[in-house]
Amino acid sequence: MVEPPIRSISFIGLGLIGMSLLRAIKSSPLAREHSILFQGFDPNFTESDRCDVKELGLDSFIEDKQRLYSADLLILSAPVEVNIALLEEIKQFAPPATLVSDVSSTKSLIARKARELALPFIGMHPMAGKEQRGYRESHEELLLNKRVIFCDDHGLLAGEKGQFLVRLLESAGCTTLSMTPDDHDRVIAQVSHLPQLLSTLLMGYCGESISKSGPGFATLARLAGSSWDIWRDIVATNSDNIADELDNFAKELSRLSEEVRQLRLEQLETRFREANRLYQTLKEMNRS
Repeated sequence: MVEPPIRSISFIGLGLIGMSLLRAIKSSPLAREHSILFQGFDPNFTESDRCDVKELGLDSFIEDKQRLYSADLLILSAPVEVNIALLEEIKQFAPPATLVSDVSSTKSLIARKARELALPFIGMHPMAGKEQRGYRESHEELLLNKRVIFCDDHGLLAGEKGQFLVRLLESAGCTTLSMTPDDHDRVIAQVSHLPQLLSTLLMGYCGESISKSGPGFATLARLAGSSWDIWRDIVATNSDNIADELDNFAKELSRLSEEVRQLRLEQLETRFREANRLYQTLKEMNRS
């Protein structure tokens, strides 16, 4: 059997997304075929945590930075500002051939830092998650049929390791697409970061009335359960795009308010019909 270009993967950060991605890739036919080694590190882990993640699929918990960063592929799965800071350390310890990736929700700043350090870097964003945190909430099916966005400034996806990484994710049941880091941060500000902040705002706004609410409100406010520890870094590294989307949405909300106040029912009906159409499209996308 020909040796694959990626024989070992190190995960730095073993939380919900990192461990879910590890478990998904490890259980994939392609990873099993090539007996890929999965190792990792998390500075917050106790001895009990280390035993638990080994039962979930981690082959080795490694503290030695030289060994940890010598894998064929590094996947940074800590909060984004931690991931950015780790790039200096990776530059010091990792071999030049090691491919570096991450699972951060923002991409422009980390891609810029990787360029400055001349690291072979492919940004990666699995569009999956839930409000709960930690490896105990991880599952190999969290990413099943989910999109993974690649941000590749240097054509590394066309290389052997890049192509193999795409094949690994597709073997794990993911779909993939590519865009620039700046485009990623603009788009994700609209479809991910804006909904999170609206859900947070809605829960605070309606706080005194939630005891009288029904399941529809709970569905809309689900993201209000997300942790600030994660979202602090996201807001800090994509603030301009998020603020722009909040401003634009506020204008649209003001227009909607006038339509309701003026009983412009035909315009409201048009909004509902278009939203219904787009919702059906969204459901079909998530089924495929």
